[in-house]
Amino acid sequence: MGVKENLAEIKNEIDSISKKCGRLDKVKLVAVSKFHPASAVLEAARAGQILFGENRVQEASRKFDEVSKQFPDAQLHIIGQLQRNKVKEAVRIATCIESVDRIELLDEIEKRCAKIEKKIKILFEYHTGEESKSGFESEEEIRASLKNFADGKYPHIKPSGFMTMAPFTEDESAIRASFKKLRALRDSLQGEFPRFDLRELSMGMSGDFKIAIEEGSTMVRIGTAIFGAREIK
Repeated sequence: MGVKENLAEIKNEIDSISKKCGRLDKVKLVAVSKFHPASAVLEAARAGQILFGENRVQEASRKFDEVSKQFPDAQLHIIGQLQRNKVKEAVRIATCIESVDRIELLDEIEKRCAKIEKKIKILFEYHTGEESKSGFESEEEIRASLKNFADGKYPHIKPSGFMTMAPFTEDESAIRASFKKLRALRDSLQGEFPRFDLRELSMGMSGDFKIAIEEGSTMVRIGTAIFGAREIK
C-alpha cells in the first residue's frame, strides 16, 4: 500500500480504538516523516495529513521549506532532543516543540521567538521510561517552569501539555504505567495552573499507540506504519 492508503488505515484504527474507549475527543495523528523525503510528505499532505513530526532540525528545514510552499497549512512538530544551537531554526519552521526537556531550552526558545515576533506551542517532555531517555526528571522542575510562565517570563511561548516515550519493551504493564504516569502529571499540574490549557498528551508510537489512546493520549506519533521503512543514509 502507498502513503495515502496507510494513512487511511491508521486513522481508521485510531478512531476505532477511541470509540471502544468511549473517547469523545479527536486523537491527533502526528505523521513522523524523519528520514523520508519531501516527496513522501507531499504525498501525505495531498491525502489530507497536515500535522508532521521531525527529529532533526536541519533535515526538517530543508524538507518543510519545500512542503510549506505547496501546503501553507502544514504544521511541523519538533519531537527530537533539541540543542540550543538549533533553536533559532527550529522556531522558524515549527508550530510546536514537543521535546522541551530543560528550563534553559525555554529561555532560548523565548529569546529566538521574540526576535522574529512569533508565538510557539511547547510540550514538556517528561521522563517516564528508560534511564537513557531525555526529559524533565521531576514534577517539581516542570512546576517551576510553569511558575515562570505564570510570572510572565515567556510571553512568546504557549505551554500546551506533555510528551513522553514509553520504555522499549514488550511488557505491556510497563508501557501502560509510563502513560499513566504522564496523564497523572498532566492532571496534577492542570489543577495547579488552571490558567493554562495543558490538555495535550503526546504519547504512543507505531508499536504502542493503542495502549496510549486507552490511557488518554491526545496525540500519537506514527512514522513507519505510514511511510514504510526509513531511508537511513
